[in-house]
This record gives sequence, C-alpha cells and structure tokens, in this order.
Amino acid sequence: MTEGVEPLLERLRKDVVLVAEGYLFELERRGYVKAGPFVPQVVLEHPDAVKELHLELLRAGSEVMVAFTYYGHRAKMKAIGREDMLEELNLKAVMLAGEVARQGNALTAGNLSNTWKYDSKNLEESSKVVRAIFKEQTRWAVQVGVDFMVAETFSHLGEALLALEVIKEKGLPGVITFIPLQEKSCDGYLWEDACRILDENGADVVGLNCGRGPDTMLPILEKIREKTNCYIAGLPVPYRTTPEQPCFFDLKTPGQKNAFPVGLDPFLLTRFEMADFAVKARDMGVNYIGICCGAGPHHVRAMAEALGRSVPAGKYSPDLKQHPRIGSKEMTYCFAPRGE
Repeated sequence: MTEGVEPLLERLRKDVVLVAEGYLFELERRGYVKAGPFVPQVVLEHPDAVKELHLELLRAGSEVMVAFTYYGHRAKMKAIGREDMLEELNLKAVMLAGEVARQGNALTAGNLSNTWKYDSKNLEESSKVVRAIFKEQTRWAVQVGVDFMVAETFSHLGEALLALEVIKEKGLPGVITFIPLQEKSCDGYLWEDACRILDENGADVVGLNCGRGPDTMLPILEKIREKTNCYIAGLPVPYRTTPEQPCFFDLKTPGQKNAFPVGLDPFLLTRFEMADFAVKARDMGVNYIGICCGAGPHHVRAMAEALGRSVPAGKYSPDLKQHPRIGSKEMTYCFAPRGE
C-alpha cells in the first residue's frame, strides 16, 4: 500500500475513479511496441517512453498508474523467445508506475491479462499453467509494492476466477474485467452473470474493458449494474463500434479490409464522445470509469473535465475564443483568398 495515498475502495465509496489504459496501442503509435506480438519489451528497452506516457496520463487526470505488464507474462514472453526478460520486466514496470503515481497522489496497480493458455476442455492442466503465471506476476507486483491488482480482457469466466483467487490470496483489492467480443463468455456465461459470479466470489470491482466502443459497451454495463452489488468497471476502446460491428475487431475500411489493429484511425472517437461516455457511465452507476486501447491523453483529460475534475493538463485545455480564425470578433482576422 502506498503510504499517504487514499486506497481504491475509499475513493470508490466517495466518487468515480478515472483510469487510463491502452498503453500497448499508444506506445505502438509512438514506435516503441511492435503490433502483432504486442509485448511490453519497451519497459526495459525504452523505460523513459513508458514513464513519459504515465506522466501524460497522470497530468490528464488518471487516478491509477497501471504497471505495463499486459502480455508481459510467461506464455507471451516465451512465445517471442524472451522469457529471460520476464522477471526484470515485471519488476521494472511496477517501479515505473509507482514512481509516477507518487508524483500525483495516484494509485499503483499491478496488471494481469488473459494468457491464451486457459482451455475449458482441459481444465485441470490448463488451470495449473494459468495459475502459475498469475502467481508469479502477482508476487513480483507485491514485491515492488502495489495498491491493488487489475486483471483484464478475459474471455472465460474460469480464467477470471483464477486471477481473482490469486489476487485474494495476497490480500489485495481486485478489479476483474472481461472483453465482451461476443454476447457470452467462451465458457457460456452472459456477461452480467459472469460478473455476478465474480462479485459473489469476492471481487471488489467487476466489469468490461477493451473490445467494444462506448455505444456497444454501455448496454451490457447497464445489465451488469442491475445484476451485481459491487463496484462496476467500464473501459471501452475509443472507436466507433456499431450493432452491426460491435467490436473493434469487426471494423472494416471501405475496401472491406479489417481495420484492426493498425488501420483503426478512421473510426477513432473524438475527445467529446469519450467525455460523453464518462458522464453516461457515471449516471448509470459505473464507478471505475476509463478508456482502453486507442486512448490518448486528450481523451482522458476531456473525460476528467466532464466528470468535474480539475487536472494539471487542464491549463492547456482548448480556448477557441482566442483563435484568429474562429474565435471572438476581437481576435479574428480577414484571411486573403488563396493565391492573392
């Protein structure tokens, strides 16, 4: 627990907690992560880039610095032949997140993700593998010091329950979220029922992250809110998903090519649309509100301000009245037609 910082559950009792994620996509855009494997080697290769992104999100209003260990687990690192980096990467990621969190009264969160190793047809053996992955990542997070754990983008309730079990063994609060690619989990549960079961098993926060944009995530969040008693998390991607194309994996460019993962720019939501999501989610009773893959600091700042927060980056929020072309009468100029 970070000394002098208000704990997660105390914050949630008082107000919404705002959280920025999406490190993989943003650092890929900046040239530090390879699309495809999407592993966080940048933590060791360019730690200053990770620290800078943490700082930008902190200034924009994120109350949580999530250690960049998403896909930094044994299965993924082994797949790219860098299992030797595993422990150092996890320890360094938590250190970077904690260092920045302490600069702004923010919380530090450890991070677990889906492993791609959980197999509902081979429960006993696959559960052993997955539990071991979660145990070592959680042990490293606790070793450095975290305030709580985030475990996210699960497609199986069974894998989410394993993450919850490991987190609770360490006595930490847990935020457990599913990626709602289909209408049900891969092991057959409606998302609201899967979240209810996590709630009944002691999860502190349950909900959804990634996959869907606000318009296709909000209806599911509403059902989750009705079915559960604990705090609810909603962290959509900032992309314009529709009932016909409910997930960003489904989005296609005019040439009918899949836009995911590096051609999604035409579908990116504005800061105003993400601010609108934050308000709608809060009014619905969602408590842990955020943004996932595709997020930029400008989205986070707009969400924070829509929720009534004053944030450091707000010093530079737009003031278009001062723009020489579209501002107030006193500020506008007559531009000569092109060519004159």
